[in-house]
Amino acid sequence: MLPKYKRILLKLSGEALMGDANYGIDPKVITQYAYDIKAVTDLGVQVAIVIGGGNIYRGMNEAETGIERAQGDYMGMLATVINGMALQSGLEKVGLYTRLQSAIKMEQIAEPYIRRRAIRHVEKGRVVIFGGGTGNPYFTTDTAASLRAIEIQADVILKGTRVDGIYTADPEKDKSATRFETITFSEVYQKSLNVMDMTAFTLCQENKLPIIVFDMNRQGNLLNVIMGKNVGTLVQG
Repeated sequence: MLPKYKRILLKLSGEALMGDANYGIDPKVITQYAYDIKAVTDLGVQVAIVIGGGNIYRGMNEAETGIERAQGDYMGMLATVINGMALQSGLEKVGLYTRLQSAIKMEQIAEPYIRRRAIRHVEKGRVVIFGGGTGNPYFTTDTAASLRAIEIQADVILKGTRVDGIYTADPEKDKSATRFETITFSEVYQKSLNVMDMTAFTLCQENKLPIIVFDMNRQGNLLNVIMGKNVGTLVQG
């Protein structure tokens, strides 16, 4: 069977990198992600990645911390670069060629984000990691993922989470919650389901970019999604 998607944007949460810890990066999670990503690149799938920074720093309430929102957002962007570097090391250990691009200039450790260069990298089979969010405060890494996916003309956004799709309610709190196999953008709005922040979600809808929400922490799930198997929830239409 051939892969269903040729070029993907994989959105990973920073919190997932913590594993069972309360903060930081679990090397076992990085290793699992690296092997899962290698499995799809071996099929010729072109992969770009956006990763969050919540395991290191999440923007907090200004009233509680004394740190203004814009400053806190920039701190979060730097956290995404740290996670990107960790993931880059993990990918290179399993034999993949990678490039880390940052929306905030830091030439010693990452290329500046240049759209045409990013496209050329993925065409050559390199895994491109986009760090630094959009480079602007007040935008989430979900928005960065949507923006980068549209810019590099990805076929789909794969949002890897701890939950195996979109449910009628939070499955960790409501045991009667049921999973959607497919759902439309309009239905997500109507049901007030939490998939991405509204800016990111609207970008995907306006550009007809499908989203698949799936459990990235289950080994082999990424490959199953790429092969078109019934994993996670597909948002489209």
